[in-house]
Formats: sequence, C-alpha cells, structure tokens
Amino acid sequence: MIKRKLFNELVDHLPKKEMSLIIGPRQSGKTTLMEMLKAHLDKNGERTLFLNLDVEWDRPHFESQAALIKKIELELGHRQLGYVFIDEIQRKADAGLFLKGLFDLKLPYKFILSGSGSLELKQKIHESLVGRKRLFELPTITFEEFINHRTDYRYEHNLADFLAIEKDRAQQLLSEYMNFGGYPRIVMAAEEREKRQLIDEIFRSVLEKDIVYLLKLDKPEVFSALIKILAGQVGQLVNYSEMASTLNVSFATVKKYLWYARKIFLVELITPYARNVRKEISKSPVPYFWDLGLRNYSLGLFGHLESPAEKGFVFENLVFLMLKEKLRLTAARLNYWRTTDKAEVDFVIEAGKELIPVEVKYKHLRDDKVPVSLRSFINKYNPRYAYIVNLDLNKTLRINKTTLVFMPFHEFSRQTAIL
Repeated sequence: MIKRKLFNELVDHLPKKEMSLIIGPRQSGKTTLMEMLKAHLDKNGERTLFLNLDVEWDRPHFESQAALIKKIELELGHRQLGYVFIDEIQRKADAGLFLKGLFDLKLPYKFILSGSGSLELKQKIHESLVGRKRLFELPTITFEEFINHRTDYRYEHNLADFLAIEKDRAQQLLSEYMNFGGYPRIVMAAEEREKRQLIDEIFRSVLEKDIVYLLKLDKPEVFSALIKILAGQVGQLVNYSEMASTLNVSFATVKKYLWYARKIFLVELITPYARNVRKEISKSPVPYFWDLGLRNYSLGLFGHLESPAEKGFVFENLVFLMLKEKLRLTAARLNYWRTTDKAEVDFVIEAGKELIPVEVKYKHLRDDKVPVSLRSFINKYNPRYAYIVNLDLNKTLRINKTTLVFMPFHEFSRQTAIL
C-alpha cells in the first residue's frame, strides 16, 4: 500500500458537515484512498457504506434521492451517524443537483465522494455544491510519495538526509520516476513490459471514458494528437495558430480541446507574470503534464529518456509538480517570466506582493554561476529569495537584497518554507 499525503487531510475533514469531494486524474488512486478511509473508520467502529456507480448493482440506488436514502438507512440505520462513500460520482446524471438535495435534507450522514475530472464533475457538481463541499485534488503518486514507498518508509522523517547521503540511489530513483511517472499501478508493477501495457491502458481509458463517453468529443484522434504536441512543448510557449494549422482544425477547436485537457487533469497551463506588458510576453501559456510517464508515453519515450534535452524538459516538469504541491493550500500563483528580449525564468511564485523566481537546471553544477536572465529578474524586482533547483549543488549567495539558494532537487522536494 502506498501512503498518500492527502489521507491525513481527509481524516481531518471527516468531522466536518461539508461533503468531501476527491477529484484528480483517472486511475490516480482515488478509489484506493477511499477504501483506506473506510478501513480507518471501520477500525474505529464507525458505520460505513461504500457505493460505486461503476458497479451495476449499485446504480439502481441512485435512481432517486429517496432510493439512495432507503439504501443508506438499510445499511447504517435510520437517523444514525454514518459515513457514505460514493465512487465515480460523475456517472450520475445531474449529480450536482442530486447531491445538493441530499445535503440540504440535513441527513446524519457524512458523504465522501470521488470522481474523475470530467466536465460534468468540474462544472455542474462544483457550481451546485457551493458552500456544501470541499475539494481535494489527488494527483498521481508524487515524487516524495514515490521515494518513501521505494525505501519502505524507513526514511520518511529524514528523507532529504537519506537522498543527500545516498546520492547514487537518489539519482537512480529520480531516473525511474522521470521515466515512468507516478500512476500507482505503474509504480507497483515490477517489469517494464507490464508498465508499458498499463500506461497504454490508462491513456486509452482517458480517451474512451473521459473524452468520448463523458465529454462526447467527436474527434478523439485530434485530441490525442494535441496531447502529443503538448508533450513535445513542455516548458515552451504554446502557439495556438501554429497548433491549429498542424492539427488542421480551427483556432477555437484548439482552445476548446486544451480546456478539456486541463479539466480532465492531463495538462496544466501556466501564464506569464508581467508588470510591463510592452516588454514582457503576456499572452502565450506554457504547458506541463500532471504525470511524467503519460507525457513520455505520448512521445514514445516511456521508459526510454535518453537525450539530455528531453531529461531537462521532464526535470522542469517535475519541479513544476513539486511547486504545485507546495502551493496547493496557499493563495499564491505560479507563473513564468519571459521578455521580448528573450530573458526568461522558468517559474515565478506570486504570493501577495512577494515574488519568488525559481530557475531549473538539470545539471551537476560545479560553480555558483548565476544565469543572466535570473540575474536580470533579480535586478528588476529585488525579490527576497530566489532558487536554482539543480541535481546536487547546495549553496547560498547574496545578490543585493536577494538571497539566492542553489538547491538540490531532493532538498527542494522536501522544502516547505519557500514562501
């Protein structure tokens, strides 16, 4: 069993009246996480009920609110406190209104729900349950979760020390994660052949269940080609017109399909940070993938990252995922910075009035040379802190009023005080 960081947050939310709604990429482990929560409650003697809309004999209980309440009362008792788990809630038509009605009845049951990031789930449920639910995003296995699992949780509380001391092992684990990503079934698979079969099945599942069945997309082959193009442009500017020409579709179709790719947790687009829109690029987004393995699969590189350039793109994507996890419970925004003069910084964290630039280098740095673009950003905005995430250099410099930290990836993955 792979421990998930989100588990403790969900446990803390169990006493709250709000519904707990777990969303995330297909096959990221939502069902397993719910089963772990149910086991936790069962162990403590609580009444629980688990229903799954992918299971044929559970579906009749969702024909009406009255039918579901009868089933719950049968299993948990009439008007007694209990916990109801509903998996794959996006399968229910008008799920948002259905759940809103249940919540407004003030039943003595706590609802824990899960579903993929389909349009139905992201829009209708979200809008209908305003003030009635809390969203929990479950990504695929994070780098930190992966390392802890691979080391049997022996270094769970001093992981950075382990990776700093066991450098060869750290590089081996980094390479494995960058190649295969974090889908739980793939992490658990022992052989590369099995991993390949699984990633193919996962991608087909996304196309068939989310794109064709739920979103009713009429050109899944175009969507698949779009994902391949984005995979080759990780960390680079998206040109909508060029993409439309390549795919032989309209500009509007490209934007719509990109929106779908975001809503089903395949791709994230970050926008530029700009104060001076005349000198700084202020429109084109930059894509990153929710899972590195799926990105590699789209390009035929799954398990076979070889060129330094490809490894650099994937490493940058990994740092993006680390930053996304760190900023998840904050109001901070994540952008990139590029100017018309070609100066660029990979990431800029905007937390209120504070800016924190983060540059990424997939290199064994031997000296503390500061990239020209990063120095330009520091001179322009005078941030309190700046970071260069790299493979192994750990050093701190002062540039005017800025503390610049060269930080190894394993230290950065555990670093929480970046804001």
